[in-house]
Amino acid sequence: MSQPEMSQPEITEASALSDRLSRELPELLELRRHLHAHPELSGEEHQTAALVAGELRQLGWRVREGVGRTGVVAELGPEQGPTVGLRVDMDALPVEERTGLPYASTRQGLMHACGHDLHTCTGLGVARLLAQEPKLGGRVRLLFQPAEELAQGAVWMRDAGAVDGLAALYGLHVVPNLPVGTVGIRRGCLTAAAGVLEVVVQGEGGHGARPHQSVDAVWLAARVITELQQTIARRLDALQPVVISFGKVDGGRAFNVIADQVRLLGTVRCLDLQQHAQLPAWIEETVQGICASGGGTAVVNYRCIAPPVHNNPQLTDLLERCAVDCLGRDKVLPVEQPSLGAEDFAELLRDVPGMMVRLGVAGPEGCAPLHNGAFALEEDALGVGIAVLTATLLAWIAENASS
Repeated sequence: MSQPEMSQPEITEASALSDRLSRELPELLELRRHLHAHPELSGEEHQTAALVAGELRQLGWRVREGVGRTGVVAELGPEQGPTVGLRVDMDALPVEERTGLPYASTRQGLMHACGHDLHTCTGLGVARLLAQEPKLGGRVRLLFQPAEELAQGAVWMRDAGAVDGLAALYGLHVVPNLPVGTVGIRRGCLTAAAGVLEVVVQGEGGHGARPHQSVDAVWLAARVITELQQTIARRLDALQPVVISFGKVDGGRAFNVIADQVRLLGTVRCLDLQQHAQLPAWIEETVQGICASGGGTAVVNYRCIAPPVHNNPQLTDLLERCAVDCLGRDKVLPVEQPSLGAEDFAELLRDVPGMMVRLGVAGPEGCAPLHNGAFALEEDALGVGIAVLTATLLAWIAENASS
């Protein structure tokens, strides 16, 4: 689809926005490095939230703290009329940093290994540019969210009214598989539904030398892990992918004692909402069948932690147009496949149309994966995210404020 050419006033406005961003970027990069060096876990983002709130107040935004525990909400523009929002997340991960950067984490075992430090500073950069608009024709709300990594912070903020009255909501996330200077665009399903799966396998203990006199919970748990994977391929539609991964196995007391109980903890991912609704019963039936065949039983608990993120087509069109204007057509890339990763941004979109853009952060030699101790993004991505999102919010206001 061809993009309409920019008018002279639009070119002038874009140039002014670029000039303002160039002036703000050095200080924003320092802020990002400060946040990177001082990561805070989910629900513990007290210093980060205080820094964010202080910055926003200095810029003239109307700020509320403690929204969804450690969340921050800020508004700018007229009190009445349609409101567009931008959500960024603030929390870090329990990961030991191995980047060797001069501004590496100062907190042992904690790291911004998912780019939320850059997300936070993107939100602050947008706040700075919008605060310099001579007359903001509509209202903008910024959501600085805690606890995305626990898939809980969005629910906290939604329950606290953070999205009440919003007409549209944008978000972003860095990706290490796209080069810096680019953004990734996808309409429709962007991320998977995700759940937490707990299986407690119950057997009967006994002596390790006489397993025939017991019901080995370790053996049954091993079968649950492997046979669930095998059964997916034969019982579920291969065109609707399902992933079940167990990340924690806990059981047994001694090397020569048959374990009577093993607890498995894992995650389930699925793109199709209808299939996702049927998965708990299917998992329960399959696990109980496996355990019963070996003389044991099981307790299965499943909890959905995030529905899929669904990008609204109209909001995606608008961001794509603004990204092309800011970056050029060749820097706006299609995201061909949805991700089986999860994002609690979806919880904020239950009653609000929204869109999440992917922000490329890979340098010439690539980038380590998210949640990896060697993850070191290219900082030039900060300016890209700020430019595209600021232009998009202003374009949304121009299209909707008078309607």
